[in-house]
Amino acid sequence: MTDLHIVTWNINSVRLRIDRVCSFLDATSPDVLCLQEIKCREGEYPLKAFQKAGYEHVEIAGQKGYHGVATVSRYPLQRLDTPEFCMHGEARGVAVKVRGVEVHNLYVPAGGDEPDPEINPKFAHKLDFIDRMDSIYTTRRAGNADPLIVVGDLNIAPEEHDVWSHKQLLKVVSHTPIEVDGLKRIISNGGFTDIARAARGPDEKLYTWWSYRARDWKASNRGRRLDHIWSDERATPLVEMGSYTIHEEDRGGEKPSDHCPVAIRMKAPG
Repeated sequence: MTDLHIVTWNINSVRLRIDRVCSFLDATSPDVLCLQEIKCREGEYPLKAFQKAGYEHVEIAGQKGYHGVATVSRYPLQRLDTPEFCMHGEARGVAVKVRGVEVHNLYVPAGGDEPDPEINPKFAHKLDFIDRMDSIYTTRRAGNADPLIVVGDLNIAPEEHDVWSHKQLLKVVSHTPIEVDGLKRIISNGGFTDIARAARGPDEKLYTWWSYRARDWKASNRGRRLDHIWSDERATPLVEMGSYTIHEEDRGGEKPSDHCPVAIRMKAPG
């Protein structure tokens, strides 16, 4: 079996931060990089920069100015039909198969500011996206499918220690009970393992996102764990739990994304 190094990163505009991405690839050499919020159409994607870095295989779901995801790889990618998670048909997912492992790269809607679906259509959209994930992954679990890794900016911090203040964020979108319950329902019904918590335990503070609004994000450390890697029951035995890494250093420096990369290694059956 072959070791497979997978990274997920909400890059917040791949064209704006292509130099940072290439520096990260040079420093860490992942086999598969899953990017969210690329903010460009397929034809605008900086394909040549990835090819020059050694990532010849790319699958993109792009959209003008908003959203968008892309998966790049050193290994050949088989493009799969992406499940219909998004009620508006936005570019929020791409599904591929690489070395015998299915990888779903997702960007869940942020949900706006008001956690009330009756008055906030963005939050209603987010809850619908969660419901669709639950239904689709519950059905998939019952079938005879390949090992599955789900990665991406899921825009929900589900655990008490996934946010800087559990009590203060209970009414803030990304940590409200209805979102948290929905995400945990997907994990349970889909037979997923939340690799971060399996690797680090329930009590360690883990963040992958820090707001641009903070004058000094590192000093204030008011983060949230919004970026996730899950493995289904077929994939979990292949994951090297000790390899789980949050590349917090990439939140700093010049023109950073507000998210940092998150990585795992696993044994690929293919």
